[in-house]
Amino acid sequence: MASFEQQMAELEQVVAQLERGDLTLEENVALYERGVQLSRSCRQQLAEAERRVQVLQEPSEDGPVRVEEMALEVADDEGEDVEAGGDEE
Repeated sequence: MASFEQQMAELEQVVAQLERGDLTLEENVALYERGVQLSRSCRQQLAEAERRVQVLQEPSEDGPVRVEEMALEVADDEGEDVEAGGDEE
């Protein structure tokens, strides 16, 4: 699997090609499908990274360090920010 950064770079190229508007319908559809695949993969990688990121919470002097899951916001397909890992309203 390509790295998150590689997939984001490819997604940016796909978007640029689609925005140019000089492709055939078939080429546009194929690129759009690839863009959706890349977007989903990137969101999955971000969700996995979020699960791994933890925030330190004021540890007591001699006690164990307390940790709390950190919530990150990720844009959904409609361009709206949603809190990943939390309850959507």
